[in-house]
Amino acid sequence: MIEIGVDIGGTFTDIVCRDDGKPLHVAKVPTSRPDPSQAVLTAIEPLCQEWGIAPEGIQRFIHGTTVATNAVIERRGPRTGLVATKGFKDILELGRQMRTSVYSVRLEPEVPSFLAPGELRVEVPERISARGEVITELDEAALLEAVASLVDKGVESIAVCFLFSFLNPVHERRAAELIRQAYPAVYVSISSEVDPTFREYERTVVTTLDAYIKPVVNTYLSDLESGLAQRGVSAPLQIMQSRGGISLAGIARERPVRLFLSGPAAGVIGAQRMGTIEKIESIISVDIGGTSSDIALIRAGEPLIRSQGLVAGYQVRVPMVDVNAIGAGGGSMAWIDGAGGLRVGPRSAGSVPGPACYGQGGTEPTVADASIVLGYIDPDYFAGGRFPLKPELAHSVIAEKIAGPLGISVREAALGIHRVVAAQMVEGIRLVSIRQGFDSREFTLMPLGGSGGIHICALAADLGTSRILLPQHPGVLSALGMLMAPIEHEVSMAFPTPLACADLADIQKAISELDEQCATLMSHETTDAERVTIQYFADVCYIGQAHHIEVPFELRVDTLLQLREGFTQAYRRVFGHSPGTAEKIVNLRAIHRLEPETGDMAPMSLKGGSDPAKGVREISVIGHEEPMAAKVLARHELAVGARFDGPAILEQPDSTTIVYPGWSASVQESGNIILTKPEVQ
Repeated sequence: MIEIGVDIGGTFTDIVCRDDGKPLHVAKVPTSRPDPSQAVLTAIEPLCQEWGIAPEGIQRFIHGTTVATNAVIERRGPRTGLVATKGFKDILELGRQMRTSVYSVRLEPEVPSFLAPGELRVEVPERISARGEVITELDEAALLEAVASLVDKGVESIAVCFLFSFLNPVHERRAAELIRQAYPAVYVSISSEVDPTFREYERTVVTTLDAYIKPVVNTYLSDLESGLAQRGVSAPLQIMQSRGGISLAGIARERPVRLFLSGPAAGVIGAQRMGTIEKIESIISVDIGGTSSDIALIRAGEPLIRSQGLVAGYQVRVPMVDVNAIGAGGGSMAWIDGAGGLRVGPRSAGSVPGPACYGQGGTEPTVADASIVLGYIDPDYFAGGRFPLKPELAHSVIAEKIAGPLGISVREAALGIHRVVAAQMVEGIRLVSIRQGFDSREFTLMPLGGSGGIHICALAADLGTSRILLPQHPGVLSALGMLMAPIEHEVSMAFPTPLACADLADIQKAISELDEQCATLMSHETTDAERVTIQYFADVCYIGQAHHIEVPFELRVDTLLQLREGFTQAYRRVFGHSPGTAEKIVNLRAIHRLEPETGDMAPMSLKGGSDPAKGVREISVIGHEEPMAAKVLARHELAVGARFDGPAILEQPDSTTIVYPGWSASVQESGNIILTKPEVQ
């Protein structure tokens, strides 16, 4: 089976091709702007020729897209309208009372009112009670009149969010039906399908976001599908979702809000799979690309999932892999602030013009330029030699913008840049681990992304971590993770019930409804229902609390006891204590998952047998005053069982890894490398 995974990053687009029993093919191409799909479509034909495969022979094509996130960040969505219950059209603007900058001299709005400005929000008479009963019937004439006014104002997409529709969606469904009949070209999103759970503001935000990005995502995926078909790729397009599973593009179009952070989620799935191969269950993955660093935690062999995340600075209630993204990557710009301090990021040089060493007009020093100065990167072997760099430009820009003003050498300035960016990443790692009640020293670090291996030993030293798992292809592990990800469909529903009053029969009935919806979605993906696995979760909180914790459970006689004990344990782990008061179920959730039939998950690309030594290069590393000689090794010429000590440089087409002094490396049967620091053990 020929499978292709594509991950589009801020600087590079990663493409991997796996063919059963053959070495893995990998490639990095610059990300195209403004349409990132063009880099994929332009590269697919020459890469197929280079790899000796026929486009029509590709059976799986999986893509992680940033188009949903970028549409929000860049405000590129169409004019979007919001239809609400009479008296509640301004919920989107009112938001919550919590503010992050209450002491700022100049307060900025912290709600995404740009999604549907005041003139594009309308209300109609209808009312569902807090028990799901119809109090006021939907006024259909008023609805059509209100929608007509929105269409006259140029609205292309409409969000419908009625009060308590998560308990009874009858009015929302009828409204969607009427809108589609009257205006078939207008996109419609209803909250009872997008987010059928309580908390009015959060539900309104995510539903309006879904409507805002739906036309953009639909156009992007349609163009990509047609472009692939024109190039002979007949495989159905599958899309990575934010929770870590994949789905057909057609289903993704209907629920585009689930595509936020799909690329970073794929990296976490790849890290989890590599950990499974090595029987390592506790991992912190650090995905360092050109624009950002994405940090995630894997515990007991499973990535942590959160019920909501930040998108463009706004809280969005969408289940997603718990990834902490910080603006620190290879393309992050170094600069001196008004107080004369060295800063790095969050601005990035991106792929155009890119770092100064790219030779494409970049005039600001970046982390990648510092890596060149410190001897980490071979300018002639960057991206496997596809993208030669110009080291003289890196030296000159750091000398001019950093070293000169600070009165230090270029090498010291480059080391300073790396120290600053490492400190930012370490803080991001501690936020992910400590926030969940875990000690980062008990975890194995795993570098991902083109720059992950360059920084990983410095991060481990600051964190006190003694083990690093270096996957075969860290630079493209997000793309590879897509090939390892399961097909997954998740459906939730509100179930506001005190645990003491909950009836097991009612829970079983609700779960049955969720299973039916998931099975319908899964039927579009596969006819092999016997291989589908099912998991159930409940969102639980103490009565009176506003936020909840997700608790896994099984349908058994003691289901209610499972929920109580599971919630108490999770609450104590996160908060250090348990009030012991009455608990309440908030939502129920079903997840149907189908693992890929790809056999051995380990990528095949080891050569071995040849001499891996490529020479010696002088490098400078954090924590060591003087430059040192490091042996340069060709990563995929290392045979299984090979051992070596740092300092060393591991080079491969998709990334470079710097092994610090004091670290020992061992090549595993899988081709992964485990780095250990004996004196820390």
